[in-house]
Parts: sequence; structure tokens; C-alpha cells
Amino acid sequence: MLVELSVFPLDKGAEGLSAYVADSIRIIEESGLEFEVHALGTLIEGPGDKVFEVIRKCHDSMTRVSTRVITTVKIDDRKGAVGRITGKVRSVEEKLGRRVPKG
Repeated sequence: MLVELSVFPLDKGAEGLSAYVADSIRIIEESGLEFEVHALGTLIEGPGDKVFEVIRKCHDSMTRVSTRVITTVKIDDRKGAVGRITGKVRSVEEKLGRRVPKG
């Protein structure tokens, strides 16, 4: 399962949410799942039960420090597929015949 996750507090000011986001990244790191952090979310890859457990832990952790939390989740559940965090990009690059810039 490949998931894009974003969790953030809505009541912690207009600027500087990275300290809150960092707590979620620590939870994801401790899970042992493959992940990649982006500017607007984090890609996580692994078995569905472990991925959903991480999503719950990140959301629950954020609700302990905030009275209002936004959690968004996109799921791509393709049976038997692994290595999709980089594989999906590589597939597009093959079609383009070149590497896609990362930023």
C-alpha cells in the first residue's frame, strides 16, 4: 500500500507548524516503513495494517497537542506492488526518456 499523509494542527498559529509535523515524522520513522517527506505531505509504503496504524498514531499524537486537527490521506492499494515510492517516478521518467527534476 502506498499512502500520502498530511497531519497538522489548525489552532497553532499562522506560521511555523514544522515542530508539530516533526513529531509525526518521528512516529513514521519508528514504524520502520519506507517513507519520503515532501513539502505538503509524506509518502509511506508498506502493508496496509502497519500503514493504518501509523496514520492513527500520527493523528492521535496531533490531537493531544491541538483542539482541531486536519488529517488527509490518499491511498493507492495495488496488490503485490512494492517499491512504488521511487518506482512510480521511474516509470514516468522512462516514458519521458529523461529524469524528472526533484525541485
